[in-house]
Amino acid sequence: MDELLKLDKVSKKYPKFYLNNVSFSIKKGQIVGFIGRNGAGKTTTLKGIMNLVHFDSGTVYAFGKNMRDTELEAKQKIGFALSEINYYPNATIKRLTDVTKKFYKNFDQDKFDKLCKLFKLETNKKLEELSSGMKVKYSLAIALSHDAELLILDEPTSGLDPISRDEILDIFLSLVKDKERAILFSTHITSDLDKCASDIAYIHEGEIKYDGTKKDFINAYFLVKGDTNEFGEELKEKFISFKEYPDHLEGLIEAKDKDYFLKNNVEVKAPDLEEIMIYLERKDRHEDFTL
Repeated sequence: MDELLKLDKVSKKYPKFYLNNVSFSIKKGQIVGFIGRNGAGKTTTLKGIMNLVHFDSGTVYAFGKNMRDTELEAKQKIGFALSEINYYPNATIKRLTDVTKKFYKNFDQDKFDKLCKLFKLETNKKLEELSSGMKVKYSLAIALSHDAELLILDEPTSGLDPISRDEILDIFLSLVKDKERAILFSTHITSDLDKCASDIAYIHEGEIKYDGTKKDFINAYFLVKGDTNEFGEELKEKFISFKEYPDHLEGLIEAKDKDYFLKNNVEVKAPDLEEIMIYLERKDRHEDFTL
């Protein structure tokens, strides 16, 4: 079974937010970046997968089975962590682990000890004494010590310094190297996706707008830049969205419109993930600040 996780039209309605028919899947060997602006529905989706939030409709399949029917079994194979561990801050790593490992049938203490040594985790330290990076590494050590096949992580690199982030991303890449595990992690740090993600799931206002390879996502767009006077209304209508600067105009277009702009002698180049995200989100929710 290559498919470790599948969401089939899951929905959740709140008074001011609607997670609407979210569907995507995760296969072995994939590192899937779950992206979207704050409030788009990323954390709600991840919590819903783990049944910390109850979906109103739709189905979550884990390891080929309906997770509602096999929740305890499935969670033995999943490593889950929210953005930062904050429970029992005065407990030591050793004490917290002694409690946590009782929930997992296959917890391997020797493997955990080796991982702590590898990650330079001091088990006599209290949780509140750990840096954000060390808390992430602790979550990974717990997950790997019970042989988790699927890691589901909410903003695992948020707040980390560049070196710690790079270390975490290297760990992600090594974990999926044997094509037996997969990782789903939400993030707003697009440079992290550039380094390690194989696939992208993009959510916008509670709806999945893209689910596929990172390469195809990037190749679907081009960035256009030129003197403001070069863009008439006909050209501007081709933009997904654009920004007007004092001396130039810049915007995002669909790849199919590339030749149209080249014929008009306008600079066209490949965008990075951050540029794509900025302009896609700008399309519907850009404020015009007038003081």
